[in-house]
Amino acid sequence: MESPQACCEQGHPNLEAMKAGMFLRKVKSRMWKRQRHYKLQEDCKTIAYKSSWAINSYSTFSISDVEAVREGHKSEALLSVADEFTADRCFTLVFRGRKGNLDLVADSAEEAQAWIQGIRALMEDMENMDESTKIDQWISDWFMKADLNKDGRINFKEAKKLLKMMNVDMNEEHACCLFMMADKSKSGTLEDQEFVEFYKMLTERTEVLDLFQDYSSDGQSLSQCDLEEFLREEQLEGEGSYEHALQLIEHYEPSDTARMNHSMSIDGFLMYLTSPEGSIFNLERQGLFQDMSQPLAHYYISSSHNTYLMEDQLKGPSSVEAYIQALKRGCRCVEVDCWNGANGEPVVYHGHTLTSKILLKDVISTIANYAFKASDYPLIVSIENHCSIEQQEVMARYFRDILGDMLLTNTVDGVSSELPSPEALKRKILLKGKKIRNESESPTGEVSDEDEAAEMNKDSPASESPPTDGKKSKQNLCKELSDLMFCRSVHFHSFEHSRTSAKPSEMSSFSESKARKYSKEAGLDFALHNTRQLTRVYPSGMRTDSSNYCPVDMWNTGCQIVALNFQTAGLEMDLNDGLFTQNGCSGYILKPEILCKRERLFNSENPEEREDYHPLLLYVKVISGQQLPKVKQKDWSIVDPLVRVEIYGVPLDQAKQETKYIDNNGFNPLWNETLQFKIHTPELALVRFVVEDYDKASRNDFIGQYTLPFTCIQPGYRHVHLLSKDGTSIHPSSIFVHIQIKEL
Repeated sequence: MESPQACCEQGHPNLEAMKAGMFLRKVKSRMWKRQRHYKLQEDCKTIAYKSSWAINSYSTFSISDVEAVREGHKSEALLSVADEFTADRCFTLVFRGRKGNLDLVADSAEEAQAWIQGIRALMEDMENMDESTKIDQWISDWFMKADLNKDGRINFKEAKKLLKMMNVDMNEEHACCLFMMADKSKSGTLEDQEFVEFYKMLTERTEVLDLFQDYSSDGQSLSQCDLEEFLREEQLEGEGSYEHALQLIEHYEPSDTARMNHSMSIDGFLMYLTSPEGSIFNLERQGLFQDMSQPLAHYYISSSHNTYLMEDQLKGPSSVEAYIQALKRGCRCVEVDCWNGANGEPVVYHGHTLTSKILLKDVISTIANYAFKASDYPLIVSIENHCSIEQQEVMARYFRDILGDMLLTNTVDGVSSELPSPEALKRKILLKGKKIRNESESPTGEVSDEDEAAEMNKDSPASESPPTDGKKSKQNLCKELSDLMFCRSVHFHSFEHSRTSAKPSEMSSFSESKARKYSKEAGLDFALHNTRQLTRVYPSGMRTDSSNYCPVDMWNTGCQIVALNFQTAGLEMDLNDGLFTQNGCSGYILKPEILCKRERLFNSENPEEREDYHPLLLYVKVISGQQLPKVKQKDWSIVDPLVRVEIYGVPLDQAKQETKYIDNNGFNPLWNETLQFKIHTPELALVRFVVEDYDKASRNDFIGQYTLPFTCIQPGYRHVHLLSKDGTSIHPSSIFVHIQIKEL
């Protein structure tokens, strides 16, 4: 397996040019263009950059943070300077998570290509690394960091500094003892391989070794029978455990001799436990496994609110980049707020605020390019239309011309009593918006303004909202645009009215407070409504900081389109990501049967009343943590970690419990504490693992989290691989747990 290091050592010409360093222009806008010096570090995994005026202080970012390299004028900033710099000199680095893009201009097309090709080659090498190479790579990174005087060896003083960097608080005697054991050459320093030994002694997992020895017949290795027994007894694997044991040995055992003997060493056992197969998430539910042929109203749909915003709702930037980010995360319902723009061009922004404006045609082109990159299932575009008849005609033309065959224009009214399925609508874009009532109306039919903007004005603080006199504003609608709507936005009158008069393609939007009120006061009616109508819920107008509400309350009554501010990291987006991680990240999750059956409806306020009520007990033994990242970058600070397990679901299931904190050990803390939960409605429960740095004087600091549906949990000894606040991996940080699920 080639590592980036190997790729570097073979002296690829592009990488040589990048290592030599180069001046590139960083572009933020038409006015802001600055020269920066960029160079690839010797480790071939880090790029350093500094302003021309900074003497020596380079900042850095890692190649592993880069998600994609785009060539040409592929961002708003680069489009704004297109007349100044040709496309072949421009490129954009797109980062993982919510870190902003980096737009760069090289002095020539050749120099741009050197960086584009070079970074892509390094990204590909990193992608293709197997687990053991990744760990070796990780160790050699630490070696590079610790080797302060760059002489290729590490003395004891450097080793002590390194332990601090790695979040290990070890007494000096113990550290010195390990150092001397690793220093086979007795030179008083550790060289490359000796350092790997030192690291392995440091990271020895006693709790895994104990488990290994419990099942090993000879104390040295696990035979195929030993491993089968472990899989049956602990991991609760049934039939096929014997064959599976052999597959695991062939896949994870690093020693050829052990593999030949059909046995597994402690190294192979640890590799299996830390692999995706040993993770808490059941791999069988990771790919597409649900029935996708039921009506749309039977699915939860990953949905974004005011998708065009990068930050807050009052003065932040609007950007097509926000659509790209949401669509790449599997979002299947995006929002477009259209207003009259200059020169007859409709624009998208948050009306009556100071958020910046972008052209509707750019938004539609972006949607056309990215709609089906992450999922083939239908994309719903929710349109809030504030345009004049003239600009609505322009809107209709853009939707038709730019989306072409992807746009679904025939509605289902009159044809069927149900909406079509995600399967039947694959790779189709459906528009949802205001629609003229019926053909007998004049071609510019009037509709009342039943949308979010009207709701927002009622409960928003003084954003520059126009005065409303309580009357519904009437708006003229253009027939060409109206005819393109697959779903009609309608005002919600009552559940009774919906039951008797509503068509399946009519959709009402509720603010979070309205939705919560109906869930509490008329939970059964709301759940029944949601078996055939689509319901959209959006954040309150008071949330001008783009904060989010908890989506779980809305999912409990079967609301499908629960729109969140995707740009805002935190608990609510963790829950959304957790729910939609299953089923191939398709953005569609089949609702539990209890929320699809009309005959026997479920009330989330009283879960014990359902016919097949089978509560479960969940036992989580939190055993240990591995290589938790430092929260504060100060040299002397080491984390005091604790683990909290949180359950989200029906009100009776909401619960939290935590372990005690461990003093000064982020490297390999041991808790060995069992937390216990009663789960009344397993099919609606989500489980969130949170690791925090305990602070007695102020709020605890967040270290990492992982959220998954209760139904996707694998029992037994499992690793929980932690994610950052942004939802990106912080490999190799994890917690090791034992999971038991029992019937009450």
